[in-house]
Amino acid sequence: MSSVLYDAQGPGAKRRNVLYTAVFTVAMAALLWWVFSTLADKEQLAWEKWKPFFGAEAYVTYIWPGLQNTLEAAALAMIIALPLGAVLGIARLSDHAWVRVPASVLVEFFRAIPVLVLMIFGLALYAQYTDVGSDERPLYAVVTGLVLYNASVLAEIVRAGILSLPKGQGEAAMAIGLRKNQTMRIVLLPQAVTAMLPAIVSQLVVIVKDTALGGAVLTFPELLASANTMSAYYGANTIACFTVVAAIFIAINFSLTSFASWLERRLRRGKKSTGAVVGVDAVAELSAPGEHEDLAKTS
Repeated sequence: MSSVLYDAQGPGAKRRNVLYTAVFTVAMAALLWWVFSTLADKEQLAWEKWKPFFGAEAYVTYIWPGLQNTLEAAALAMIIALPLGAVLGIARLSDHAWVRVPASVLVEFFRAIPVLVLMIFGLALYAQYTDVGSDERPLYAVVTGLVLYNASVLAEIVRAGILSLPKGQGEAAMAIGLRKNQTMRIVLLPQAVTAMLPAIVSQLVVIVKDTALGGAVLTFPELLASANTMSAYYGANTIACFTVVAAIFIAINFSLTSFASWLERRLRRGKKSTGAVVGVDAVAELSAPGEHEDLAKTS
């Protein structure tokens, strides 16, 4: 049976797909066997290597402090970068050149610089021109680099999300008397949020992962840096330590994406249509004094 999108597979295509699936399954099983056998030969699967992670010492001494620093840096960066990115994204859509041009320059400038370079510059600036202590300086530098880079990326996400809406949405809002800022706040942004949500969450996941750059270069004691310290303490137990830390990162990011997926489904179910419905009373309140009455007379 054929479909609008594709033609149904014939007997030959079905046999090829079954063959490809079997070959892929065998290849994946062979790869996993090779990995586990190599680890076993190197004694990386021995109980002594994994025993510390079934007690409280490794988590209390190393993992939990590092995880706290990772979550603190990521949370601060998200709280600052999200509204800053939204403001810059909306500013890039402004009709006023004195607003649009500086916002565009800032976004393109910081989006073109690697986040690690921004962190290093931030560390140098805080060391030379501020009174921030040496213990807090890495945290400030990591948050600064994450905010500057990710706010510029989020600004592009916001701008693209708003531009993806049908042009008639804004024109209809202006036709019923809404000013431009009201059109953006009441009509365009609520619709664009649902479309932007997957990309925004993907960038938030990037923020969580990029905190590890501070531990690798700026001596910021985050989760990945704690794995290095923990590995040295337990006798160069690198595989086990980094496996546990990787599992924690996966759990954090999976929880974040799962929440975003649930929120997106909820927002989509809550919308009865793709357009914004504004009542007469709302128009009267939102319009400038006398503006609604003039609109009613001319209609």
